[in-house]
Amino acid sequence: QVQLAESGGGLVQVGASLRLSCTASEGAFSRKNMAWFRQAPGKEREFVAAISWTGLTTTYGDSVKGRFTISRDRGESIIHLQMNNLKPEDTAVYYCNGDLFFEKYPPHRPGDYWGQGTQVTVSS
Repeated sequence: QVQLAESGGGLVQVGASLRLSCTASEGAFSRKNMAWFRQAPGKEREFVAAISWTGLTTTYGDSVKGRFTISRDRGESIIHLQMNNLKPEDTAVYYCNGDLFFEKYPPHRPGDYWGQGTQVTVSS
């Protein structure tokens, strides 16, 4: 069974940075589009960022543009989310998603593979 494992969450103050990582248990994910979504308490799941399997295409949700950067290790089933200038509204559980389908515009269509999530809390 494929597993996606997120890491790197934590409690930080406003303006701080965090780097999340997601590692897939199967090497086949090196050739799959990957993404990050998040969900805050009482809110719907929100698209954060996506990256194509080549790494050449990235898209972002409007609320994180200019602050977050998605990347992937070439040839590996690992993606990262560099989060800078964090705000209290970034507080959420962040989920890694595998095998995303790119549509013309975000939020795109999530794939069937999800991690367990990692908590990010930004305190003011």
